[in-house]
Amino acid sequence: GLTVLCLLAYWAAGMSFFDALSHSFSTVAIGGFSTHDASFGYFDSPLIEGIGIFFMILSGANFGLHFVAWQSRGVRHYLADPEFRFYACLLIVISAITCATLIATHSYEPLSALRASLFEVVSIATTTGFATTGFANWPSMLPFLLFLTAFVGGCAGSTGGGMKVIRILLLSKQGLREVKRLIHPNGVFSIKLGQQAVPDRVVGAIWGFFSVYLLAFVFMLLALLATGLDQVTAWSAVGATLNNLGPGLGDVAENYSSINDTAKGILSLSMLLGRLEVFTFLVILSPMFWRR
Repeated sequence: GLTVLCLLAYWAAGMSFFDALSHSFSTVAIGGFSTHDASFGYFDSPLIEGIGIFFMILSGANFGLHFVAWQSRGVRHYLADPEFRFYACLLIVISAITCATLIATHSYEPLSALRASLFEVVSIATTTGFATTGFANWPSMLPFLLFLTAFVGGCAGSTGGGMKVIRILLLSKQGLREVKRLIHPNGVFSIKLGQQAVPDRVVGAIWGFFSVYLLAFVFMLLALLATGLDQVTAWSAVGATLNNLGPGLGDVAENYSSINDTAKGILSLSMLLGRLEVFTFLVILSPMFWRR
């Protein structure tokens, strides 16, 4: 349903039917592929970019929320969901920082800065990977900042990649709980999502996922450096593939055609790990699984 709505919106906004169909698939599935080398920059249309932003945000949210919206014919539950609130706040804050930096460095006029920052932040944060401009060439810390948002990714139950918003939210709550425990050693503090307490077993599982995710990242980064890639290219290539983002920095800012075949093989494994969320792939490789 979302794909059909996205198709009709793109088509009404001026895309050809073929472009609208292709980009609707790529938007809602968070694929990021375009029928043009310049991606969304080819259309140079604020309306088309606005439609893209809207559907990327929806596709990066938990689809369970969309189901409830369909059933209840309302949208209040979106703001009642802690993960969606965190997701929305992240997009707003990063967009504001990006826009302010672009204006302060005189990279864009204010309206152009707002337009470029909104689209690129939403595209990178949801791990879609569409582009209207080369964010890798933006000034100051912006390329690094935007790239870090891809590690957060979309919400659980979405088509987005990354570690997922809910895990980052719970990890941050766990960090705050440890600070409270240091201040009040005898205190009992529970982690809550909304009004519900989260079992420690769930928090422990998330820490385990985070540890394995980080170890996978480090090992593949070292492997890429061993193939001769420079640090920026290697770091961003692993991050872009593990988070299913697509575009990176350095030599992979545009595409991956220039890197060596060994590096491409490593990054193919990285894409599998990222899409299967690491644990699933590792279970398949485990002898214990096959013995059962």
